[in-house]
Amino acid sequence: MAEMFTVKVGEPTPASGGRPSAGPIYRSIYAKDGLMQLPQEIQTPWDFFRSVHALIPGQSRSTPRTECSAGKVTDGKAGDYEWQTYEEVHQKVLRVGSAIRSFGVKPGGHCGIYGSNCPEWVMAMQVTAVFFGFVRTVFYMHIILKFVLLFFLQACNSQGICYVPLYDTLGSNAVEFILDHAEISVAFVQESKIKSILAAVQKCRAHLKAIVSFGDVTSELKTEAEKLGLYCFSWEEFSSMGNENMDLPKKHKDEICTIMYTSGTTGDPKGVIITNRAIIAGVSTTDHLLEETDKVVMLNHYFFIFMNTKLDKSTTYMIMEVVILYVRLIILTFMQVTEDDSYFSYLPLAHIFDQVIENYCISKGASVGFWQGDISYLMEDVKVMKPTIFCGVPRVYDRIYTGINQKIQCGGMIARHLFQYAYNYKLSNMRNGLKQHEASPFFDKIVFSKIKEGLGGRIRLMLAGAAPLPRHVEEFMRVTSGSVLVQGYGLTESCSGCFTSIANVFSMIGTVGPPVTTIEARLESVTEMGYDALSDMPRGEICLRGLTLFSGYYKRPDLTEEVFSDGWFHTGDIGEWQSDGTMKIIDRKKNIFKLSQGEYVAVEVLESAYLQSPHIASVWVYGNSFEAFLVAVVVPERQTLEEWAAANNKPGDFAELCNDVKARGYVLDELNKAGKKLGLRGFEMLKAVHLEPVPFSIEKDLITPTFKLKRPQLLKYYKVRGNNLRTVLMISFKKNVIMLIV
Repeated sequence: MAEMFTVKVGEPTPASGGRPSAGPIYRSIYAKDGLMQLPQEIQTPWDFFRSVHALIPGQSRSTPRTECSAGKVTDGKAGDYEWQTYEEVHQKVLRVGSAIRSFGVKPGGHCGIYGSNCPEWVMAMQVTAVFFGFVRTVFYMHIILKFVLLFFLQACNSQGICYVPLYDTLGSNAVEFILDHAEISVAFVQESKIKSILAAVQKCRAHLKAIVSFGDVTSELKTEAEKLGLYCFSWEEFSSMGNENMDLPKKHKDEICTIMYTSGTTGDPKGVIITNRAIIAGVSTTDHLLEETDKVVMLNHYFFIFMNTKLDKSTTYMIMEVVILYVRLIILTFMQVTEDDSYFSYLPLAHIFDQVIENYCISKGASVGFWQGDISYLMEDVKVMKPTIFCGVPRVYDRIYTGINQKIQCGGMIARHLFQYAYNYKLSNMRNGLKQHEASPFFDKIVFSKIKEGLGGRIRLMLAGAAPLPRHVEEFMRVTSGSVLVQGYGLTESCSGCFTSIANVFSMIGTVGPPVTTIEARLESVTEMGYDALSDMPRGEICLRGLTLFSGYYKRPDLTEEVFSDGWFHTGDIGEWQSDGTMKIIDRKKNIFKLSQGEYVAVEVLESAYLQSPHIASVWVYGNSFEAFLVAVVVPERQTLEEWAAANNKPGDFAELCNDVKARGYVLDELNKAGKKLGLRGFEMLKAVHLEPVPFSIEKDLITPTFKLKRPQLLKYYKVRGNNLRTVLMISFKKNVIMLIV
């Protein structure tokens, strides 16, 4: 009988009074006697930093690179990482927090943050808690960007001020809306975004008093701001207005920590109210789950170090080293992440996922390093920083998976066969119950060690979130990375993870694990989609209640009432309980529509299936209730399409190939082959594709900062390009004619 990871704590309820039936209520096996109790001594995220600062004020711990020298720029290339200790950041945070207070912003007031990830972002947050970090520098701007964001978050936390993040890629309308809706008094802004703020302020200057640049500010911008009745400061100017000796206000768990506006795929952004209690619960449950499951993580990490130690020492010395490593393992088993760990920060800090993880790292005294801000250099930054903890969204892991596979395919025949044999051997052992580090130590050293080195060589814990990770990608990373991979599920409204898989439990692959220790969960039937929460295979909308949930949508009680019923938050996601008590995300309640013949289509499920084809990088599936078939806009994998063109004597560059009729037919055939292999039904197959040579981008407002498709914007974008009003592609292969009907 399979091990159970949940316990039933409530009975199912039948349908009545127009309300659907709901399944039993479940809790994590690690919270079987009640939801996790939060630490009394921690009232706000600031207390995480304060307690760590008191223990290790002078340390800037992370990788072996412990120098605090400045990074150098050579020929425009990134230099080394630049460090700051907890003590240095503590002083800066208190000065910035004091400056905010001296400017008339009282506890409970609102400050905005607008820019890319950087230390100033987090410092400012902690003025509303304190942090330290190090940053790889390309230009001085990157030093400023990285550190300002860290400073800001910590500064706000320290003073009991609510911070309001703005996504780095929000359009002017959204920025204007949030500045006004959230009543922001002081906005901390990336230097390149100041003009955008000034343009928005002309329509909503009722609340905004000052703009603080993450870096310097030109006299021209200061003059322009003054004309609008605003102050405009550089980071150093504003920081010098404060002092480190100001008394900090008393803060409480139930006070608002942040209002986090969801990037959204429709309408105005919604302000998700998150209290100190929710953030603390998110950090505490992360700590608790790793305490329960991190034994295998630490063993895996130190076993890798041992296996890759050069054998140039005496046998006695080697035996002593093994003993030392395992003694250290026993000690660290009960510490999870420590000050010896380092976290690579590149996911948007304006997103709850990264904020909770960074607060967790702060609570453990770990180091945090930041990327350059350019996705094309992401893996280079990882290799230089050598983190031990890495978080990613499915798109990032899929890119890593694709890149590794391309290198494998470019290798010699012997190397490819060796890799496949090693992969199959280790996968078989893991399926049979062996832990990741036990499944094949020999192949870990001679085959998979190169993949681990490509991730910096020190990765021991990888986390995936924001969307379901494709099963084949998760399996590949578990087998080859030399690291434990944990997949979770959560929303901004649940303060990040509400389900998390357990480290090194292979049976959880393809699931998001059981509920976290601060949440209770149940499924509610969705009859119109055929999902029954009371069936032998319970399926339905995931509903949550517990400590990490948000407190409502800011100034929108109507929207709050829509998602809460009898104390349960309705996520809009469709889940399926597995036999071991874990959850599998299978659908999205909102992203469904009915075709003209009456069949319901869940496009996210189809897109996930089609993305398993190696021939495409991205796909947007479209259909509506007026047509009986589906079409798609596809971004093909460049190398694959060019190889097809070469084999078929097709001239032209990539863009020209995407316009080629036969190329479209080739990609369409490959996608439908993949769909049939995965068991898609006839009406779920594609009737036509449009090949897009340019990837969907945040800049074009086609995807969110967490790489989710923005469907209304995609539809609008391709309507304009189609010169008509409805977007439906239809291919008639017999006549070899393509029509764009809109």
